[in-house]
Amino acid sequence: MGVYALLPLLKEYSSYKDIGDTPSDLHAALSLVLGWLLVFRTNAAYARWWEARTLWGSLINCSRNLAIKIQEFFPDLSQEERRFLSRHLSEFPRALTCHLRKVPYDGPIFRGATPTHVPLAISQDIYRWISNRLSNKAFDRDLLRILDCETAKLMDICGACERIAKTPMVRSYRIFARQCIFLFLFTLPWGLVQDFMAWTLPLTIVVSYFMVGMEIVAEHVEEPFGFDEDDLDLEGMSATIANSVEEIFYRNRRELSEPSEEDQG
Repeated sequence: MGVYALLPLLKEYSSYKDIGDTPSDLHAALSLVLGWLLVFRTNAAYARWWEARTLWGSLINCSRNLAIKIQEFFPDLSQEERRFLSRHLSEFPRALTCHLRKVPYDGPIFRGATPTHVPLAISQDIYRWISNRLSNKAFDRDLLRILDCETAKLMDICGACERIAKTPMVRSYRIFARQCIFLFLFTLPWGLVQDFMAWTLPLTIVVSYFMVGMEIVAEHVEEPFGFDEDDLDLEGMSATIANSVEEIFYRNRRELSEPSEEDQG
């Protein structure tokens, strides 16, 4: 754009200086309209990113709450049940990450034939464990409603994330915004050169930087589940869930197994 801005600047020092110029007031009005367009574009993209972050925050809370309820309501959990629940709750966010990024899941839960929808299969296994406990009359149906409140959120969050991942910004709107930016910047130096002369070059560069920069930022932010630096840290949040779940299921057992100071005395 800086090189392109040299064309109207050189024209002003030639015999064709009165050809092709546009009023600077016209671009002042257009910049206001284009600014609104870009602000809406950026806000819409950031809203998708923030909704995705909110959903993963809910997943962290849901996983912790479900682990706490199971741990406290069933102190008689066997080591096998504890390992089963800890592994499934820890692997759900990792499976969801692979599902949203459309990469194969290679976790420890499913060996051999991996289900097509791994998060769904993990949630189904958790419900199957609850159903087995219910059939064995290990707890009443009031506890079932309490556990279902948290377990159902797993697939609710998964479905909401799928909606964001599979519903990109409207293509027509993105193309229209880019066309407006191109037309504005294409005519900008010709409207500035009469009033600013040599300052047309730096002004064109600065305005172009902001206009194109906002479009690039919106393009990166609108897809929050990828591998870019601006995308969500899904690996970090998955590790947070895994550490929390493991601590909930095994901390109390360690405390019960370790004698207190009074017992040692």
